[in-house]
Amino acid sequence: MYKSYDTAGENLHCSGRPLCLPWHHYNPTEDKFKEECGVFGIISNGNHDVSSIAYYGLYALQHRGQESAGIVVSDGEELTGHKDMGLVSDVFSREILQNLKGISAIGHVRYSTTGESNVNNAQPILSKFKLGSIAIAHNGNLVNTDVIRELLEDGGVLFQTTIDTEVILNLIARGAKKGMERAVVDAMQAIKGSYAIVLLTNDKLIGVRDPNGLRPLCIGKLDEGYILCSESCALDSVGADFVRDVEPGEIVILDKSGIKSINFAEKTKCETCSFEYIYFARPDSVIDGINVYSSRVAAGEILYKESPVEADVVIGVPDSGISAAVGFAKASGIPYGIGLIKNKYVGRTFIAPSQEMREKAVKVKLNVLKVNIEGKRVVLIDDSIVRGTTSRRLVEMLREAGAREVHLRIASPMVTDPCYFGIDTPHRKDLLGSLVQTEKVREQIGSDSLGYISIEGLLKALGEGHGFCLGCFNGIYPISAPREKEKNSLEAII
Repeated sequence: MYKSYDTAGENLHCSGRPLCLPWHHYNPTEDKFKEECGVFGIISNGNHDVSSIAYYGLYALQHRGQESAGIVVSDGEELTGHKDMGLVSDVFSREILQNLKGISAIGHVRYSTTGESNVNNAQPILSKFKLGSIAIAHNGNLVNTDVIRELLEDGGVLFQTTIDTEVILNLIARGAKKGMERAVVDAMQAIKGSYAIVLLTNDKLIGVRDPNGLRPLCIGKLDEGYILCSESCALDSVGADFVRDVEPGEIVILDKSGIKSINFAEKTKCETCSFEYIYFARPDSVIDGINVYSSRVAAGEILYKESPVEADVVIGVPDSGISAAVGFAKASGIPYGIGLIKNKYVGRTFIAPSQEMREKAVKVKLNVLKVNIEGKRVVLIDDSIVRGTTSRRLVEMLREAGAREVHLRIASPMVTDPCYFGIDTPHRKDLLGSLVQTEKVREQIGSDSLGYISIEGLLKALGEGHGFCLGCFNGIYPISAPREKEKNSLEAII
C-alpha cells in the first residue's frame, strides 16, 4: 500500500514520487466524481445481431460515460466500426447498426480522464497491423503511460491519439508475431494502473482485468455466445445470464471453442474501487459478488447507527443517495419520503453558460417537492461531498421550501484525497474534506448537523472477505508510482 504525501494539490504522490496526472478535465460546475468508462463485448455463434446487442449493452452502461460512444464489429475476416461524440442514442442510428454486421463486437462509452475530449480519442480504437486488425476498449487509467509512450516513440511508433488506450494497443501489436495470447500477456506485464479491457480480433474476444481488480469486468452467456461487460446490469438488459466476474490479473479469451483463462500476475488481493458501490455503478448491478443496491441500503442503516438524529422525514439525493436513504429510514424508523425531483432530461454533461446560471444549475436538475418538506425536520442523504457546492445549494433549497431543520448525512467517508486510477477528481485544494474538519464543512454547507459514515462502517456495509481501494478517503493506494528501475525493465520488455 502506498501513501499520498502531497498537500499542494497539483500533483499526487505515491511513495514520495509525483505522478503529475491530468486533473484539468474536472468540470468545476459539477460537484461529483466523474465516472470512468464502460466497456462491452460479445462473441456469437452467428445467430445474433451483435451490433444491436452491443448498442443495448452500452445503453445500460450509459451512466459510466456520456462524452462519446463507439462499436467495432468483426465478421470473421475484417473489423469495421463507428464512433462519435455524444450519447449512445445520438451516435447510432438504425441504419448505422444495420451496416455493422458480424459475429462479434466490442463497444465503449467514455468519460475522459486522460486525453482530450474529441472524436479522435473516442473508443474503441481500431488499428490494422501487419498480422491483422485489433480493436480495443479500455476503462481505467495507467500510471506509467508516459514512460511507455516515450519508449514506443523511440522505437518508431507514431501515435494518433492522446489516450493511454493506444499505448496498450501498440504494446500488443508489437508482440503480435508471437501470437495474440502471448502478446496480450507481455503487454499486461508492462502496464501499470487500473484497467478493464476488451479486445477484438477477427476471431477472438479477449477481456483483461488489472491485478488489483480496481475496475470491474464480468462474463455473461447468451445462448451459445459470450459477453464481457463492466457491470452485470448490461447482461440483464440484453437477456444474458451472469457467469462470473473476471478475476484480478486474469485474461479471458473467448472464441468458438469456449473460454480460456490465463493468470498473468501474481495472486493479489482484490481491491475494487469503493466508489463503484458508493456512486458509479447502477444499483441493479452485482460486482465481485456484492449487490450494489443492498450495500447502499446497508450503508444507510450503519450511517444512522453512527450518526443518529431526530427528524420527521428522510429524503435522498437522486439517484445514488436514494438507496442509502431507504436504509437510514429503515434503521431509524423515520418515514422515507420523496423530497427532490430530478429532471431526467438534463444530462450529466449539462453546462451552465454563466456564473449566475451556474449558481442556479442545481435547481435546473433538482426541484424540491415542497409538500413533503414544509414545516418538517429533514434528513438529507447523499452519497458523497466533493467540493460542497451542490450540498450547500440543496440545503438552501430545502430551507427555502420551508424545512424547519436540515440534517445532512453522507453515505461515504469524508473525501480527502484525489484518485488517479480513472476517476476524474479535482485538485486536493478543491476537495472540501481535505481542507477542513466536519464542523467547518457543516458551517460552510449550512446544515443543522452533518455526519459521515466511517471507513469501518463502509467496509461493514460492503461485507467481509473483500478488499477495496479507499485511497480517496485515506490517501493509501494499492499501486505505487513508477520508479527509474521499472523504466529499465520496461525497456527490456518493449
